[in-house]
Amino acid sequence: MTNDILEQEEFKAELEAIEFEPQNEQHSGESFKANIKYLIIGVLFGIVFVKAEIVSWFRIQEMFRLQSFHMYGVIGSAVIVGVISVWLIKRFNIKTITGENVIFHSKTFNKGQIIGGLLFGLGWALTGACPGPLFAQIGSGFLVIIITLLSAIAGTWVYGLLRDKLPH
Repeated sequence: MTNDILEQEEFKAELEAIEFEPQNEQHSGESFKANIKYLIIGVLFGIVFVKAEIVSWFRIQEMFRLQSFHMYGVIGSAVIVGVISVWLIKRFNIKTITGENVIFHSKTFNKGQIIGGLLFGLGWALTGACPGPLFAQIGSGFLVIIITLLSAIAGTWVYGLLRDKLPH
């Protein structure tokens, strides 16, 4: 019996090590100047979000009140593009820019995903913001969103603290 418990703990430790192991090679020698490209892409992406009204609190409220198709159209088209992209990557064995294989890992379903999704949706509906566009909203001058950003950071910290006790 003790041997089984020891094996389970070793297996759990291996799983945790694999889960947090980076999948892609990182270039540790990248300088700040080299990372500016990511900042530029992020700023351009934020501008697109603002111009398309994806970060608009009003548009998000319309979506949750079922008053407008705007956000459903954006989200739906993103899902379609994602499905087609994954299919193309798998079908033609497309590699990353650096030549690495793209690996898709199987996901298991559990009740914690339902609870997490409900909490995420509730927060999204109440604040009119999800984590992605928070910075675009702040950059657009909606400084009250800083409270939402701090709340998201606090929620992530609490999740990390309670992760082992939550249903996964």
